[in-house]
Amino acid sequence: MKYRTFLLASALPLAFATAVSAQSDITVALQLEPPHLDPTSAAAGAIDSVLYSNVFEGLTRFASDGAIVPGLAKSWEISEDGLTYTFMLNDGVTFHDGTTMDAEDVKFSLDRARAEDSVNAQKALFSGISDVTAVDPATVQITLSEPNGSLLFNLAWGDAVIVAPESIENIKSAPVGTGAFKFSNWVQGDKIELMRNDAYWGTPAILENVTFKFISDPTAAMSAMMAEDIDVFSGFPTPEALPQFEADPRFQVIVGNSEGETILSTNNKMPPLDNVKVRKAIAHAIDRQAIIDGAMFGLGTPIGTHFAPHHPDYVDLTGNSAYDPELSKKLLAEAGFADGFTTTLKLPPPSYARRGGEIIAAQLRAVGIETEISNLEWAQWLEQVFRGKDYGLTIVSHTEPFDIGIYARPDYYFQYGRPEFQQIMETLNKSTAPAERTALLALAQTMISEDYVNGYLFQLAFPTVAKAGVQGLWENAPTQATDLTAVSWAN
Repeated sequence: MKYRTFLLASALPLAFATAVSAQSDITVALQLEPPHLDPTSAAAGAIDSVLYSNVFEGLTRFASDGAIVPGLAKSWEISEDGLTYTFMLNDGVTFHDGTTMDAEDVKFSLDRARAEDSVNAQKALFSGISDVTAVDPATVQITLSEPNGSLLFNLAWGDAVIVAPESIENIKSAPVGTGAFKFSNWVQGDKIELMRNDAYWGTPAILENVTFKFISDPTAAMSAMMAEDIDVFSGFPTPEALPQFEADPRFQVIVGNSEGETILSTNNKMPPLDNVKVRKAIAHAIDRQAIIDGAMFGLGTPIGTHFAPHHPDYVDLTGNSAYDPELSKKLLAEAGFADGFTTTLKLPPPSYARRGGEIIAAQLRAVGIETEISNLEWAQWLEQVFRGKDYGLTIVSHTEPFDIGIYARPDYYFQYGRPEFQQIMETLNKSTAPAERTALLALAQTMISEDYVNGYLFQLAFPTVAKAGVQGLWENAPTQATDLTAVSWAN
């Protein structure tokens, strides 16, 4: 319920105070709960969904349109040879525990992320950094071993946020950042609560209190939203219900783009999936549109490689893996599997994976490939699939922006790492010429498409359902974040 308030000349009644309080609080539901609260030591995007920009900040950040804008760094200078970046920090920045954020904290954070024993899930983002120097409390100098045109982009990731050595020991359960909100409470299995940081160095948040509720079941998500028990559901998991919300004046429906390439991820080192003909057979057995219609009720854009269709350098390669079950059977026979084979299909919680998995299992069965389906919680999926590489197939949406570079990492969970692809990425990182970068990205997209590294399904749409009075929500998801720093209630 939303309230309209009026300022009276007399003393404020209790009802007025309650109305103000109601308008300054918000409850946002998400489907996935973070495994812990340190974005610099886990692959789970659910951590960023709660904490990115709200609690933790980096030197640079993603804006709502995907642009890279200043964060804790107010400006920077790049040397002519492209090897030295000098960042000037904003004045008066403090951590939520009251300690000062300065150049030494930046050095600590980046050195920790790139250290030999680092557990940062995106450690490769920092591999080109040879030195980080605190020139003075307000100035940081980053020296690269070779030019990297993506450095400012890399520093905007949630994996590159600035943390302090004083609070690092308890970061997984009691995170201390510099953002417009500070951590208040975590009831595991239920909710995370944030409160406004009244000592924030930048533009203060409008909301006073934020509650993130975790509702994994799509049916429960629908019920909670219709009952108005929650104010916003970010990444609404029941796309078939969106028309009902659109027709209800109590709500607004926002459908934007995400950076989520949804893939049938394939273990390239597990026989018989290590055979490119087998992977190609799997790709041609998949009817993408049937998955989009059946699992996502039409929300999603077909993709033929690991690249966002809304990116200006996207190449449409869906024709490389067009639905053709007869070709799929022929390829399996050529690979020595005329009678098919059996592999595992391990599915994380999101509805796109669970629903899509059932459809894909039926499509693969039609060409002779049997799948043993396991439904995993996120912690299990991270342990077995992402870290343990103990899987044949899985379905996951990679929501990190511009992340085609993961294919250059031979130890990444789908275990590709072709040397020629690595060379393309190395050249791309050194290049700043737009035409050259476009050509290199086309080569990269084509190579992984023609190697059938994974089954490329669709670009994940990002639907949000909110009460009609909520304003300032992001339409698109340029990174996995629920940025509430500019959100408010309409009067």
